[in-house]
Amino acid sequence: MAAAPSHRNRGFGRGTGRARATRVTEIVPDSQHRGLVAALPPLPRALALLARLDRPIGWWLLFWPGAWAVALAGGVVERWPLLLWLLLGSVAMRGAGCVYNDIVDRELDASVARTRHRPLASGQVSLGAAWAWLVALCLIGLVVLLQLHLYAAIVSLAALAPVAAYPFMKRITWWPQVWLGLVFSWAALVGWSEVWGALTAPGLMLYAGAICWVVGYDTIYALQDREDDALIGIGSSALAMGRHVRAGVALCYALALALWAAAFWQVRADLLVLAALAPMALHLGWQATTLVPDDGAGALARFRSNRFAGLLMFLACAAVGTRL
Repeated sequence: MAAAPSHRNRGFGRGTGRARATRVTEIVPDSQHRGLVAALPPLPRALALLARLDRPIGWWLLFWPGAWAVALAGGVVERWPLLLWLLLGSVAMRGAGCVYNDIVDRELDASVARTRHRPLASGQVSLGAAWAWLVALCLIGLVVLLQLHLYAAIVSLAALAPVAAYPFMKRITWWPQVWLGLVFSWAALVGWSEVWGALTAPGLMLYAGAICWVVGYDTIYALQDREDDALIGIGSSALAMGRHVRAGVALCYALALALWAAAFWQVRADLLVLAALAPMALHLGWQATTLVPDDGAGALARFRSNRFAGLLMFLACAAVGTRL
């Protein structure tokens, strides 16, 4: 499986964008597994932080589009082991993407107060050790890749080029979230082609909808760092949308729902199947309508709620794709 980017090179679940700059060994404030990571010896702890293993929201968001595709293609029962392999691949390759992005941006990270205490930028992990850790994570991804049929494996490998280009997008465009959507939704193409045997219209529509979903939730995430991004010259859809950010997020989510509805209709042309999207639509509507752009904590909470949104969408896909 191709390595996934680390979500604007900050790692999912960053917090308010103003992490405390204290000891270089301190666990970041927004870590969801402070006790587990803090209990590790220094080097393993630094490697875990480098791969963002303390912040599971990232691999869940990478995993869900693939799980949706498996479910919508009708494989949730017969191909349930595939879901576990995709989850393992998501953990490993999201970690690999984080390590790769930190290698690329180590000089930039070292010059910014918000990121200079990252393991690589602060010197907790050497460049050689970071490359070795990246290779180890990619080997785990290779094990997952070998579980796929040739067609799906080729689809997965096709993600390598856009993934490798991602760290540079924030330097050349105001819309790196769109590129993130392309690569962070790629598992939908892999899951669909593995179960269905080819990339067909429903799988492509599911993928396109996932891209819009990623742009929406990553814009919410980026609200926390608008000031920092503007100061250091990093592109962001949250900056590009300006005062229209709430409407922009709502539009992204509306497009996602429309594309998903089209994918569902392709699988089963029945008005009742569209009702399966209702819980997801209500949840995304809550995110957009209650979003307060200047509330960093609120933005982070809505961003993290997309892990639950992914589950709602998975249940909808399973309801439509499973033939009893």
